[in-house]
Amino acid sequence: MRIFRTEVKAVARLSATMIRITLAPDEDFPTTGVGDEYVRVFFPHGADRRDVSLPEADGDRWRTPEGRPEAPMRTYTVRAVRPGEVVVDFVVHEGGIAAQWALGARPGDVLGLNSPTGLYDPPAGLRWQVLAADLTGLPALARLLEGVPETVTTKVIAEIPDDDSLLDLPERPNVEVTWLHAGNGHGPSALADAVRAAVPVTRSLDGGYVWAAGPADTMRAVRRYLRKERGLPGRHYKIIGYWTPDGEAWAERFRSLPADVLRRLDAIWEDTARDEEELRDDYEDELERLGL
Repeated sequence: MRIFRTEVKAVARLSATMIRITLAPDEDFPTTGVGDEYVRVFFPHGADRRDVSLPEADGDRWRTPEGRPEAPMRTYTVRAVRPGEVVVDFVVHEGGIAAQWALGARPGDVLGLNSPTGLYDPPAGLRWQVLAADLTGLPALARLLEGVPETVTTKVIAEIPDDDSLLDLPERPNVEVTWLHAGNGHGPSALADAVRAAVPVTRSLDGGYVWAAGPADTMRAVRRYLRKERGLPGRHYKIIGYWTPDGEAWAERFRSLPADVLRRLDAIWEDTARDEEELRDDYEDELERLGL
C-alpha cells in the first residue's frame, strides 16, 4: 500500500446531489484498471483545509504517525484516473465529514488517498450482466459502463431520490438503463426488488454476472436472493454495501455487543478452510440474529 498527498485541482457540480472533485496527486497514482476500484480518502482533522494528518503505509495497512491526530477517513470509488489526475465524485447531503468537505471544496485543498483496490470481476464467457446502484454507487457504475464489451448485454438499475439527481451515463451498445426514484436515505430502497425482477427464477444463469452497490441492508437482501434462492455461485456476483442507514446508531449498537459476541463474529473469518462466501453466510446470519 502507498499513501498519496493530493491537492484539489477542479470542482464541478454534476447534479443537485453530486460534486466532482479532480485531484492532483504528488506522484504518479496507480490504477488497477478495474471500474469499481476504491480508495480510502483521508480528510483534514481541523479547520485548516490544507492540513491533513497523512498516515504512513504499514504493509497492507496504515498507521498514524506518533504525536499526530488521526485523520478522518471515508471510502470512495475512483471515477477516473488520468495522467496527473484522480477524479472522485462525492454524494452531498446534510451532515457527514465527506459531504461537508466536498460542499466547501476549492482548488488547493488537500486530501490523502491510499492506493486503490478493484472488486468487479466477472467470469470468463460473460454474456449478460446486471449493474445496480443507488447514488453512492453511480460513479463506479458509470465507469464500469465505459468498459462494457459490445458483446455483453447489460441491464442498468440506477436508484436516485428524484430527477434533480439524474446523471449522464456513458452510452454503450446493448445497454438498457432503468431509473428508480426511491431510497438514498429518503425512503426504502427498491434495489432488491429490482434485481429480483431483472434476474427472475425463470432466467438461465449461464454467462451472467450481477454487480450491485448501495445501502448495506438492501445489499444483504440482494445477496441472499442471488445466493440462496437463485443458487448463483459466488464468482457470478459482487454485492457491496457502500453505506449503512443510520450508520452511527448501527456502529454504536455493534460496539456495545458483549465481548464474547464480538470475538465470535471475528472468529468466523478465521476459518480459512472454508469458502469466503460460506463465511459471509455465517457472518450475515449472525448479524441478522443480533438485529443488525
